Amino acid sequence: MQTDALYPTDLTDEQWTHIQPWVPSPQPGGRPPRHSRRHILNGILYITQAGCAWRLLPQTFPPWSTVYGYFWCWSKSGLWERIHHKLRDLVRAQAGKQREPTAAIMDSQTVKTGEPHGDYGYDAGKKVLGRKRHLLVDTLGLILWVLITPANEQDRDMACPLLAQALTRFRRLQVIWADGGYAGQLLAWVRQRWRGRARVEVVRRSDQAKGFVVQPKRWIVERTFGWLTKARRLVKDYERKSDHSEAFIYIRMSHLMLRRIHPSRKS
Repeated sequence: MQTDALYPTDLTDEQWTHIQPWVPSPQPGGRPPRHSRRHILNGILYITQAGCAWRLLPQTFPPWSTVYGYFWCWSKSGLWERIHHKLRDLVRAQAGKQREPTAAIMDSQTVKTGEPHGDYGYDAGKKVLGRKRHLLVDTLGLILWVLITPANEQDRDMACPLLAQALTRFRRLQVIWADGGYAGQLLAWVRQRWRGRARVEVVRRSDQAKGFVVQPKRWIVERTFGWLTKARRLVKDYERKSDHSEAFIYIRMSHLMLRRIHPSRKS
């Protein structure tokens, strides 16, 4: 099956063959689908990278309502998260890492919302009205867990539910690096809850440092935020529902990992 890519975001034959078994097939019976799953996925990837409104999707793709409908259904079913986790395991294996990490880095990013709708708040420190993306990444910068909250939520408060879910899922995690904003009760909570199985190490900025200084370990999660915001849909949070915001993060990272596994011949 050879196809010509119209847009740089289109899946190559190798990339599509890789993830096709994970994409739900059409339901048996009834009318045959008018649009292929691959074509629909290409439309979603285009929206993620271009950052345009759904109604502005080029006519070379299926109708925008069809593409959005599949995005909505697959977001609700958790498909994006499942695909992301499968690809992350493969990329870690490709890099010579174990399937489950023993170390991770935690941080948050405050982004403006496109319009004041849904769950949002005001981050007084950043002076931004919007949402926060709380990420836990491995030492390769690959996402382990995502939590989307209003921007007024404190990092140290949201770290507890983030780590509670992540440490339950990743049983081999032993150390989590974080910045000074997570110091305080979080460290005591981790010691009491996980009883030495895992610990949080705070990487503080030196008081003598002036200007921009790369911080040990913390630069890894900052690079991941950079990967996300190279997709225009993620420069701001345009979604009414926070689970759609989370879905676009998984879509963006899945596409990056898929390109790492099967690089485009043009790149």
